[in-house]
Amino acid sequence: MEMEIEAEEEQVPMEPPKIHRLDDSVVNRIAAGEVIQRPVSAVKELVENSLDACSSSINVVVKDGGLKLIQVSDDGHGIRYEDLPILCERHTTSKLSTFEDLQSIKSMGFRGEALASMTYVAHVTVTTITKGQLHGYRVSYKDGVMEHEPKACAAVKGTQIMVENLFYNMTARRKTLQNSADDYSKIVDVLSRFAIHHMNVSFSCRKHGAARADVNSVATISRIDAIRSVYGVSVARCLMKVEALDKDPSSSVFQMEGFISNSNYVAKKITMVLFINDRLVDCTALKRALEIVYAATLPKASKPFIYMAIILPPEHVDVNVHPTKREVSLLNQEIIIEKIQSVVESRLRSSNETQTFQEQAVKPTPSCQMVSSNDSNRNPSPSAGSKLQKVPVHKMVRTDSSDPAGRLHVYLQPESCGHLERNTSLTAIRSSVRQRRNPKETADLTSLQELIDEIDRNCHSGLLDIVRHCTYIGMADDVFALLQHDTHLYLANVVNLSKELMYQQVLRRFAHFNAIQISEPAPVKELIVLALKEGNLDPECSDNVELNDKIAEMNTELLKQKADMIEEYFCIHIDKDGNLSRLPVILDQYTPDMDRVPEFVLCLGNDVDWEEEKKCLQVISAALGNFYAMHPPMLPNPSGDGLQFYQKRKPSRNPEESLSCSTGDDVVTENEIEHELVAEAETAWAQREWSIQHVLFPSMRLFFKPPNSMATNGTFVRVASLEKLYRIFERC
Repeated sequence: MEMEIEAEEEQVPMEPPKIHRLDDSVVNRIAAGEVIQRPVSAVKELVENSLDACSSSINVVVKDGGLKLIQVSDDGHGIRYEDLPILCERHTTSKLSTFEDLQSIKSMGFRGEALASMTYVAHVTVTTITKGQLHGYRVSYKDGVMEHEPKACAAVKGTQIMVENLFYNMTARRKTLQNSADDYSKIVDVLSRFAIHHMNVSFSCRKHGAARADVNSVATISRIDAIRSVYGVSVARCLMKVEALDKDPSSSVFQMEGFISNSNYVAKKITMVLFINDRLVDCTALKRALEIVYAATLPKASKPFIYMAIILPPEHVDVNVHPTKREVSLLNQEIIIEKIQSVVESRLRSSNETQTFQEQAVKPTPSCQMVSSNDSNRNPSPSAGSKLQKVPVHKMVRTDSSDPAGRLHVYLQPESCGHLERNTSLTAIRSSVRQRRNPKETADLTSLQELIDEIDRNCHSGLLDIVRHCTYIGMADDVFALLQHDTHLYLANVVNLSKELMYQQVLRRFAHFNAIQISEPAPVKELIVLALKEGNLDPECSDNVELNDKIAEMNTELLKQKADMIEEYFCIHIDKDGNLSRLPVILDQYTPDMDRVPEFVLCLGNDVDWEEEKKCLQVISAALGNFYAMHPPMLPNPSGDGLQFYQKRKPSRNPEESLSCSTGDDVVTENEIEHELVAEAETAWAQREWSIQHVLFPSMRLFFKPPNSMATNGTFVRVASLEKLYRIFERC
C-alpha cells in the first residue's frame, strides 16, 4: 500500500492537448457522414431537390441498396450552365439568401449541403438541360468541385444525378450497410410516402436491371387513389378521412387533413406518413399520442395506418433542427397534438359501431365449355340423391388467403339448398355495384340497348366463370398473361380482353363519362395527316401529301360538325378550331397510350356511318375500345433481345467500308446503349404491366362479359391441368 501511494506522488501532471484547426477535407467528410447517413438519406435529398425543381415525373434506379448506384431523374426546370461550377460546393443554394428567409422558407432544401456531402463520400455525375437549350451538359464532381469542364451532351428535359460507390472512402460505414435488401426497402418506403402526398407527380423506383418497378405511381387528383396504387386495395378500403382546423391565433393556427385506418385494418406495426408544410418528417410525440388513442379505442387494431398532412404558417415551423431535416420544431406543438388527438379519437369512436367482414359464398363451379369433350365429360355432376364424397387431392387448389381473387370453394361441398336465392342476391349486388360506378347504365336510345342486349346474350358462361374467379399470375410475354382457375392454367390475350372490355364499358357508361383533359389540345387535321403518313408506302410523294391534306381537311370539317354529338355521348371534345382537348375515362386509374391518338381520330373520320344510329354507336365504341386497349408500347421491350434496338448507331467513316457496303446502313457501335430511351421504354412497359394487373383484371371481374367467340379465337388457351399432371406423375 505504501509503495502505491509513493508511485502516485511521483506522477507528473500531463499537459492539456493542443487545439489545432482541422483540414477542410476532414471537416467536410465528417459533415458528409452526418448529412448522408445511409443510402436512403441521399435518395430523400435528391427527390426533394427534384420536387423543388417543379418536376412532374421522378424516376429512381438503385443498385446494391444504393451503395453501387443511385440514379434520380426528373423533368424539372434543370440547372443553369453558369451555376454548374458551384453546384456541389458547401452552402451554395438557390432557396434563400439571408437567415431571415428561414422564417418563411417553403422549399424542402435550404442549406446547400446535400450535394456537397455526396461528393465527399461518393462519385457524383450531373446531367442537366434547361428550357430553350439545344443540348444539355454533363459534369462529374469530387470533394465539392468539378473534375472537368461541363461537356455538351444529348439530354432529356430536367436533371439526372448519378451517385456511384457511396461511402467508398468510409470503410466502417460501408461495412455496416452490407444488407442491400434492407436499404432498398427503406428507399421504397420513402418513395411510397412521397408518392401518396405529391399526387401531381409520377414516381417510379426500381432495382438496376429490373424490368418491373417496385413503386410506380401516376399523377392523380384523388388522395385515396394514390394510396390505393401504392399501398394496395386492402389498405385503401380500410381508411377513413379525418380533418382538423384551428384559426385561433391565441392558441394555435393549423390545418390538418388525412386518412386513418378503421377497425378492419390489422397490422403488426404502425405505418405513419406525416407531412408538415409538404415536408416529410417524423414527430415522435404525435405518433405516440395517436398510438395511445388507438390502443384505448381499438385494442385489436392498435397498429394503424395513418397519413396526415399538416399546414402551418411558415414562421411557426423551425426546419433547421436536424442534420437530415427529418424533424422540425413547431410553435405550440403540445396544443396542436392535443387537438389532433381529440379529433382522431372522436372519429374512431363514431366509426367503431360496425365492422366489415369478408365472406365467400360456397357454390359449385361450372365447367368451362371451351375445353375438350373428354375433359368436360370426365366428371359428370352427381345426382341429387348421391352421397357427399371427399374432395380428391388433385382437385384441391393452392390459393392465397390474402388475395381477394383466391377461392377456397373447391375444398368444400356445394349446398343443395338456397342456390337460387344466392344467385339472385349476387346479381342484385353486382347490379348495385354497376349502378354506383355508372350513374345510368344505359341511355334512352333503343339502338344502344340493343347493343348491350347483344353483349348479354352472347356471353360465354364458362369463360365468365374463369374471368370472375381467376387468379392473375403474371405476363408470359408481350401479349399473353398467365391465369389460374381452379385446377387449370390458362394463357389469356390481354389485348383482345382489354379491347372487348373497353368496348363494353363505353356502351354501359354511355353519356356518363368523366374526362381526361389533354394539356395541349391537338389539331385534328395534323393528327389525321400523321395517321395517313404512317399508312403510306411513299410518304414523301407530292401527290400523296396533297391527297392526305384534302382527306384530313374533309374529315376535320366532318368531325367539327359532329362535335356536339360525340362530346355529349362519348366525352370527346373537339373545339370550333378543330382541336382535340378531352377524352373519356373508360376505366378508373387508366390512361390510354397517346401515341395511338392519330389512328383513333382517323377512324372517327373515315369509318363511322353517321346516318345509321346503331352502326354509328357501335363503330365509335369499337374505335374507342381499340384505342384504349392495352397494346404493347410502341418502343420495343428492352428486356432480353429487345435491347439491341437501343444500340447507338453512327455513320461509317472508313471510305473502304463505305464502298464495300452496298446498303449504306449505319454502323452499330459496340457496348453503347441509348440509356435515356431504354429508361423511357422500361417505364412504359412496367406501367402497362401494372395496369394489366391492377386495373384490367379487377375491372374484368366486375364488368366483363366474354363473348362466345373468345372460346375459339385463341384469346383463352389452356396450357396445364392439375388432373392430367397427376396422371403423368403417377406413371413416373
